[in-house]
Amino acid sequence: MEIKITTNQLLKVLQILCWIIFVGLCVEAGGVLVNTIITLFINAHDVRNFWDGAAYLTSVYRLDHGYFLVIDVVVIIVAILKAIMFYLIIKLFAEKKISISQPFGIELKNFISKQAVLALGIGFFAHLGYRYITWLTEKGLITANLQSLNIDGADVWLFMAVILFLITQLIKKGIEIQKENNLTI
Repeated sequence: MEIKITTNQLLKVLQILCWIIFVGLCVEAGGVLVNTIITLFINAHDVRNFWDGAAYLTSVYRLDHGYFLVIDVVVIIVAILKAIMFYLIIKLFAEKKISISQPFGIELKNFISKQAVLALGIGFFAHLGYRYITWLTEKGLITANLQSLNIDGADVWLFMAVILFLITQLIKKGIEIQKENNLTI
């Protein structure tokens, strides 16, 4: 017995997976944002129960509220950019603007361009957070685990941004060729 998976079935699975990831990223971004607000303005003792068990943030908060805020802002920005990235994917599925018969279109080019810019932003802020935490660690102020903050892997995000920019240029060339073919027919 042979099982055949169609493109439509695969797209449905990917759409469901994107929704799950999007919801998770929204929860992560919201959790960090709410915990930051609670810690800074309502109850400073709640920093020990901070999002995702980042226990070293307690020492950062006690050391300096500014250091704590910078780390949290970077984590929030990275989480929001990731959520926006998946929101755009979900929006692409919902609007169905991309035509399979003519795949090289302005909508696809714009979508991939936005994804490239978001990946570049994630990579930039993740690297910024990495450098900032490394600087704090070199000063002997903290020792941090970047994985628990979800801001590691800046190089991967930057690499992805370059690839997406390259794909955007290829699609742009495909649009030009497609227009020339439409004119010659």
